[in-house]
Amino acid sequence: MLKTGECILYSGSAPGAEAEFGAQAEALGIEEVNFTFEGRATSRLRGIRVLSREELAKGDVSLTYVSRLLNRTYTDAPTIRKVLQTIWYQVNSGQEMYVVGTILPDGTVKGGTGWGAEFAKLCNKPVYVFDQGKGAWFTWKDEKWVLPEGGQGIRIGNPRFTGTGTRLLEENGRKAIRELFARSFA
Repeated sequence: MLKTGECILYSGSAPGAEAEFGAQAEALGIEEVNFTFEGRATSRLRGIRVLSREELAKGDVSLTYVSRLLNRTYTDAPTIRKVLQTIWYQVNSGQEMYVVGTILPDGTVKGGTGWGAEFAKLCNKPVYVFDQGKGAWFTWKDEKWVLPEGGQGIRIGNPRFTGTGTRLLEENGRKAIRELFARSFA
């Protein structure tokens, strides 16, 4: 079992799933690092890490590549580029990734969160997605999303983990995050 004092949650401080991951971490005394950029509204102030222009550039990725990988179009708007760059820091910092959102029929995860899940897969990091529509956790294995071994009782297994997801957090997603923390740090 992990010790809360040795753990760090990496996130992005956005409303919804990221705010809930942060609230759970704070309640247990887990350190938070919330990557953001100048001018972005945040819902968490604890552990804010404002990335400089130079730091953001390190996480830059071709929007054409991301669009092709996720089967959708990302415009070259400065804000979406910066969001994707902060997600790069979240995935690189954590050793496991926990996402709340929606798995689409093509196997990608909906929204900007999808880049985080895809990047984690590319980095061969364990990634778990709580699909709010299906009401269940899934993990990426053998090139597809499957129910994790041990069923829905997944636990955070590495002290350096990432928590992210949709801004449109539903009650079952909120409950899934709370129960994940309760099982992992009982």
